[in-house]
This record gives sequence, structure tokens and C-alpha cells, in this order.
Amino acid sequence: MKKNVQFLLVADAVINLILGALLSFFPAGILEYFSLPPTNTYFYSSILGGVIFGIGLALTLEWQKGKVGLSGLGLAGAIAINLFGGGTLFYWLIFGDLDIPLKGIITLWIVAIIVVGIGLVELLSKSWVEEE
Repeated sequence: MKKNVQFLLVADAVINLILGALLSFFPAGILEYFSLPPTNTYFYSSILGGVIFGIGLALTLEWQKGKVGLSGLGLAGAIAINLFGGGTLFYWLIFGDLDIPLKGIITLWIVAIIVVGIGLVELLSKSWVEEE
């Protein structure tokens, strides 16, 4: 596996594992700390965290596929998830009229920029293209 593919898989996996773990295991604290939209149940934030964490695990499996014999999520799939997920967050930030504190807005913009940013780096690097 090319070095830039390994680096991108690891970077994307680490970001997803951290965000996923925080949302899955500490939804109340994370939402409050970052001034994100309040909710009467933490169902959706913990489910989102589980999905994001699962994506991180899939990226880790892909990075280690030669060692563990399993295949995970390749960079092409990660690009699609990052651009679509980040794009959806951008849409909400621009058009959603979110009624949350400035700290929450800043947090969400940072997340959107990081997620779309890594997706664009992965896309532009063309490291996801299989060599023949």
C-alpha cells in the first residue's frame, strides 16, 4: 500500500474514532461542552457516534488488511462519506437557521471544515485510484 494511502487512512480513521467515541460514550457532556443543539434524548447523537466510530474501525481494517486478512472501507468510500456528511453539515450551517450559541456554531464549522477538508485532500491526492 502506498505511503500516502496509509497516511490518509490512518488520519481519517483517527478523526472518526475520536469523534465517534466522544459522541457515543459522552453525548450529554459533548453536546453541552461544545454548545451544540440540546435534545431531550441522546439517542441520535449516540447513534451518530456509533456510525462514525464504525467508519473509523472500517478505515483501520482497510489500513491493516494485509495483517488481519479483512478488508474495510477504502478511501473512495471515505471520500464519499466525508464530502456528503460534511456537505450536509455545511448546508445546515448556512441555511438551517440554527438557534445555538456562538460556541456551538464555531464547533460545527470546525467539524465541517475538517471533515470536508480531509475528503478533499483524499480526493485531490488521487491516492484512492488503484494502480494496475
